[in-house]
Amino acid sequence: MGKTLLIAIVGCCLFLAPNDACAQDPMFTQFYATPLYTNPATAGTAQCNRGGGRAVLNYRNQWPSLPGTYVTSTISCDQHFDKIKGGLGLLVLRDIAGEGLLTSTHAGATYSHQVSLNDDVYMRFGVEGQIIQRALDWSRLLWDDQIDATRGFVASTREPLGPSTITSPNVNAGWLIYAKSFYGGIAVHNVSEPVQSFYGDPDAKLPRRYTVHAGYALPLVRDQSADSIGLRPNVLLMKQGGFTQFNASCYFNLNWLIAGVGVRLVNKQLSDFESYLGSIGYRGKRFRMAYSYDLTLDERRSTTRGSHEVSIAYQWCSKKDSKKLRSDECLAFW
Repeated sequence: MGKTLLIAIVGCCLFLAPNDACAQDPMFTQFYATPLYTNPATAGTAQCNRGGGRAVLNYRNQWPSLPGTYVTSTISCDQHFDKIKGGLGLLVLRDIAGEGLLTSTHAGATYSHQVSLNDDVYMRFGVEGQIIQRALDWSRLLWDDQIDATRGFVASTREPLGPSTITSPNVNAGWLIYAKSFYGGIAVHNVSEPVQSFYGDPDAKLPRRYTVHAGYALPLVRDQSADSIGLRPNVLLMKQGGFTQFNASCYFNLNWLIAGVGVRLVNKQLSDFESYLGSIGYRGKRFRMAYSYDLTLDERRSTTRGSHEVSIAYQWCSKKDSKKLRSDECLAFW
């Protein structure tokens, strides 16, 4: 009973009181391993034979020691095509909160257009059309008018209940600039700010998510590329509604081995060190996988025991090298 009540309270507070709390998009520690979700402009930047494609699976279990944990998974694929001067991508995200009390499904298709600034620097502009469906299991919610003083929650509620699912169109957009050893990008998600209320409240909108991210590939051995042995610092700054997050991390790769550490800062002033981040993984030419753990530092969340995240990617090579797509070490990391 206690666990069920807690799930109901969390669900009501987070999802049925839009004036006091705003919905927020899921975020990944391995943002470099969720390219289409981080920035639509990354569609088509897979680097196998300068023009291949990739498929990526991501799984995140946030604060698993708490009841009603958040579990988020994505599947995506993308590829560059010279004939359309850009890349195409597909992405499906599934987010489960409150052990299925609230679920969100995002499905979208992306196009990115590539522009050559010179022989060394390229830009991409990306746009994603998306459908978001949210489902709420009303049967698992408990209300005060259901309480009997001696028997507990036994009565039927007189609360007005909304629909079990709501569906909204959405638009995301992004910009990316990259060269051999660096990249930088800007993305705006939820451009249309879809309504997320199960009661039809027009003010209960999903806020726009603004993201700035960048990375650099630094070789550590002369006359060898960063793909052989190198360091890869990465940063991401994200703002959505009244919430701000900053990730800073650095990854070391030695041929097939990936290992990295980082930190996450949160709140409006970025004054809270929310987590230490640690990752380890395997990086082959076609198959790649990585595991990361977020060690929570905030004393108010000390019982959460951190979060787990796994990413798996497979790249396929084009039959011949693209004449219009350059191979860059910074984007070849994943």
